[in-house]
Amino acid sequence: MQPITRRAITGALLTTALAGSLSMPAHSAPASLYAPSALVLTTGHGENAATTTAERAVTVNCAYTTSGTHPDPRQACADLDRVNGNLDRLATLRADETDRPCTKEYRPITVTLQGVWRGTRVDYEHTFANSCLKETEGASLYAF
Repeated sequence: MQPITRRAITGALLTTALAGSLSMPAHSAPASLYAPSALVLTTGHGENAATTTAERAVTVNCAYTTSGTHPDPRQACADLDRVNGNLDRLATLRADETDRPCTKEYRPITVTLQGVWRGTRVDYEHTFANSCLKETEGASLYAF
């Protein structure tokens, strides 16, 4: 191979390698401009999360589009929006909608939520006296 040809090929390869590395961003851009909102919800019988074995777990993603394994992720996200992420206010959503009477049976059921809501870390736990109260006070978020 002639020296000029070897230099030309070497120069072309170096130029390609250098131009390729310069055209790639140093870090990847965020996938969207919306703050992440993804939660994992669990439920189990017991008085607190430490002594309860999770019997059921679902996910809810409330970012730009709603998704997840929750039976109704769209309504669950709407309930979270209505209370602006304040999970203690969920019981107020269904106060006027249901007049379902619940027994005074004590069979505690604990619900936990962990994840991110609008970019803020969430670690929440609430214990209901029984599953009837969970269904009437928990809005659709806890209906799984």
